[in-house]
Amino acid sequence: MTPPPAPRAPWPHERPAARRAAFLLLCLLAALPLAALLRHVLAPGGWTGWEVAVALLYLGTLPWTAICAANSLIGLALLLTKPDAPAFLVPQVASPPAGPPLRTAIAVCIRNEEMESVLPPLARLLDGLEAAGEGGRFTLWFLSDTRDLAHAAAEDAAIDGFAASRRALGGGIAIRSRRRADNAGFKAGNVMDFLDHHAAGHDLVLMLDADSEMSAGAVLRLVRGMEADPRLALIQQLIVGRPAASAFPRLFQFGMRAGMRAWATGQGWWQLDDGPYWGHNAIFRIEPFRAHARLAPLPDGSAILSHDQLEAVRLHAAGWRVRCLPAEDGSLEGNPPALPEFLARDVRWGAGNMQYRHLILAPGLRMMGRWQMAQAMLLFLCAPLWVGMLLAAVGNAVAGGGATTPLGALAALLALTWLGNAAPKLCGFAELLLRPGRAAPYGGRAAVLRGATAEILFSLLAEPVSLANKTLALARLALGARNGWAPQNRVDRGVAWADAARLLWPHTLLGLGCVAALGMVSAPAMLLSLPFTAGLVLAIPLCVWTASPGLSAWLARRRIAATPEELAALGAVASPRPAPMAPAASGAQDAPRHV
Repeated sequence: MTPPPAPRAPWPHERPAARRAAFLLLCLLAALPLAALLRHVLAPGGWTGWEVAVALLYLGTLPWTAICAANSLIGLALLLTKPDAPAFLVPQVASPPAGPPLRTAIAVCIRNEEMESVLPPLARLLDGLEAAGEGGRFTLWFLSDTRDLAHAAAEDAAIDGFAASRRALGGGIAIRSRRRADNAGFKAGNVMDFLDHHAAGHDLVLMLDADSEMSAGAVLRLVRGMEADPRLALIQQLIVGRPAASAFPRLFQFGMRAGMRAWATGQGWWQLDDGPYWGHNAIFRIEPFRAHARLAPLPDGSAILSHDQLEAVRLHAAGWRVRCLPAEDGSLEGNPPALPEFLARDVRWGAGNMQYRHLILAPGLRMMGRWQMAQAMLLFLCAPLWVGMLLAAVGNAVAGGGATTPLGALAALLALTWLGNAAPKLCGFAELLLRPGRAAPYGGRAAVLRGATAEILFSLLAEPVSLANKTLALARLALGARNGWAPQNRVDRGVAWADAARLLWPHTLLGLGCVAALGMVSAPAMLLSLPFTAGLVLAIPLCVWTASPGLSAWLARRRIAATPEELAALGAVASPRPAPMAPAASGAQDAPRHV
């Protein structure tokens, strides 16, 4: 086992205990008023059984609401007061230290991918590293888990052609590939196999997914962070969405980008060395990762799906630093092209996160690691709590309860609860509006307001559909359904009405049933339910419309929810066309290919 170079100690200006106490205090300040308002809403006229159920379910969701509010407020404060909040959280060296540079493998995990979309971002990264004079310390590795022979042959041909074109352009970064003979352990097994058999001579691994895109500047910033402290095992950079043609990812990632910037900055401030790992767009030190992040199967023999956060937890427990760098520049990924793929991704993530129930009490872990696994499960467990709360509220109304409920207080409770849960993106939008320089790459503050308005309307409709789908997925999981880690569809496409109806009829029936039941007994109650029920009722058209080429083109023409990368590309001069890729013969499985 590889020990840290020295006992982990805080940086001089950091006081972890004080920061975590402040975070807890903020959570309580957010949660307790909401709990008091809940009592004020439900207590008049006595408590029915339905109202007791509503109260218990709401209290179950309250920790997540408080976490969202506290993380975001801390993040907003840092973003507004620190000239460079990411550097405040991840100190860096101004120049490389003396001695040989840290050799870095750029590892790209692929499985049944369309290589014509994987290779261009990597070409831009290699160009940038070589232009910066840093190419000598990097090697590009393709780690393939593709099993289909025809797809594997096409993959090999594309990689060989890519390597040939790089050599023709005078590129100096070596390109290698390896395909496993089996897919044991899914991605975690793929990475560990590489570390065990092919990573000799390297100190660091830059971990990329097939849809990742990173700039040379962002990569070198991660390397400088690792050089600044030999006790750092891993730095996870913030990840934002690549410019998207389809309306669904365009709207989704506009809010997610704002929210993650505020959330990750606030969370990084109090988690410090017990940071997260999201599996890609991150850099780690090979020796401690090999020694401490090796994952055994679960007791039933199944592989751990959501491996990344557990790998971070294992590094924490071994005394190594794991930090989040909440900088969005130069770190991108692709998002699901339409609602069906987004819901399928949620199902995969939910199945993986719920596996943590088998691991959260494992011996030797730090308390923060256990908390992070609990938080990951809470993200999905809140979904059935919200759906159960809706059903209990409908049951209460149909049974004659709620006649004495103060509607003004109920409306205030719903509004404040939404504000708490939406605090990450609201704080992210607020930062852009309060700092004109930060809003300029988005097209200015007016453009930010247009994008924020469109995203909030979109999320009000899409979030209930996501909650209902998570609830159905967890119910199937509880009944014994098992999900593997299937390849993802990353291609923009429209969605047919029939396909949307087959997928979303349960969600639609849930919404229609709740609206009809509330409408029969209380028009005000029905109106107050619309922020949750409208999205369910409109689930099928929402799915079709947000994947339609017409709406997508309309949003793009008006630059609504446009990202800085999209606007920069619209104003950029087209880059030279790369050299054609020549096909080559496929290499042997499990052997490294020097291409």
